Amino acid sequence: MNFEQLFISILTIESGNMLKKHPKGLSFIFFTEMWERLGFYTLMAILVLYMDKELGWPDSKKGDYYGLFLGLCYFVPLLGGWIGDRVLGQLKTVKIGAVLMAFGYVGLALSSASQLATFTIGLSLIAVGTGIFKVNQSVLVGNLYADKVHLKDAGFNIFYMGVNIGAAIAPLLATFISVVFGSYNISFWICAAGLVFAIIIFQSGRKYLVPFDNKLIARAQARDTTVREKPAMDKAEVGQRIATLVILFLIVIFFWVAFYQNYFALTLFAERSTKIFKLLRPETYQFFEPFFIIVLTPLLLSLFSRMNKRGREPSTPVKIFYGMLIMSASMVAMVFASLAGGDKDMNIMSPAWLIGTYFIVTLAEILISPMGQSFVSKVAPPRLQGLMMGGWFAAIAAGSYGSGLLGKYYSDFAHHEYFLLLTGLLAVSAVLVLVFLKKLRRFSG
Repeated sequence: MNFEQLFISILTIESGNMLKKHPKGLSFIFFTEMWERLGFYTLMAILVLYMDKELGWPDSKKGDYYGLFLGLCYFVPLLGGWIGDRVLGQLKTVKIGAVLMAFGYVGLALSSASQLATFTIGLSLIAVGTGIFKVNQSVLVGNLYADKVHLKDAGFNIFYMGVNIGAAIAPLLATFISVVFGSYNISFWICAAGLVFAIIIFQSGRKYLVPFDNKLIARAQARDTTVREKPAMDKAEVGQRIATLVILFLIVIFFWVAFYQNYFALTLFAERSTKIFKLLRPETYQFFEPFFIIVLTPLLLSLFSRMNKRGREPSTPVKIFYGMLIMSASMVAMVFASLAGGDKDMNIMSPAWLIGTYFIVTLAEILISPMGQSFVSKVAPPRLQGLMMGGWFAAIAAGSYGSGLLGKYYSDFAHHEYFLLLTGLLAVSAVLVLVFLKKLRRFSG
């Protein structure tokens, strides 16, 4: 049995019944994403702490770097989507992104308070690599379901589980390394190793993914004169579809402003306001949200499957609306946590406050993040799949940058006021989804 056959066997065992109805390529994308996200979320678990404890930066400078880094991670996909669609194709672009990230983590591993150049260069490489990697992974997932549109929402949910298995392991790994070795730099070396595994897995599944690379599809069609090109979509419809997506992109910015407080405000709340235990450190809390996703996603998929059979499954935009409301509830929980003692910045609060908040955040995330990517894949004009998926990530960029921009003032507000502001932003976003619900439903299938 060669390496490829062995790996396929492992994928079959690990994936179980969940992947039975889905294309084989999804398994390879799933595990590629898992290893890449292990690196990224190990970084996210310790980034603010590294800037705080090792570099000695104030909250304002941490907020600038945090916001710019995340903003770049999710703005670059606009360029990455175009490169994948028009220049290199999804397969080559994904591999280039992974290589850039690997070198970026090496840069962070070599950085220190006296060696800031490698820190800045490393973060920049990771941001660019992440941007061109993620968008093209998402486009590949969408392309896998060109003939199985009814499974697309579920496919993106399964893909998102791969993201969160890596994200769940990451903070536990970061905590172990911090406790045993007392070093953040070792964690950065582990991140680099994760990208090596991601590249190996992705390359192993290449033959299952080649048929779904937009650039390779276009070349094959150009060579085969017997293939009839599909009629071009009416220009008016293209414009309407783009307008529909832009509306969604603008609305979800508010969600991402709140969501990325996970790695800023909630991490600082864990460090400054919550009781600290040997094996429950500030970075450890990043485990709970992806863990809850792994547990809850199969349950929600089962629920939606039963509802679908009865013709009662909510449309994708309605799921997003529910997600906005639930995310608002998570910030309300933090308002109460702050009023109960978190405002004092003393390590007196029960971990249950943060763990409960992450549970609520998880429910919202499942209804918004994979559903949003599925929505884009359904609505985007065929020739603009990569660019429009890049637009989705650009919305995340705006929200993540906004999270850092707002995070600069975490210490200037009473914490309950800070989380109350986020509650208001999310309530506004939920209302906007309702206002545009009819338009959002039009092309979502």
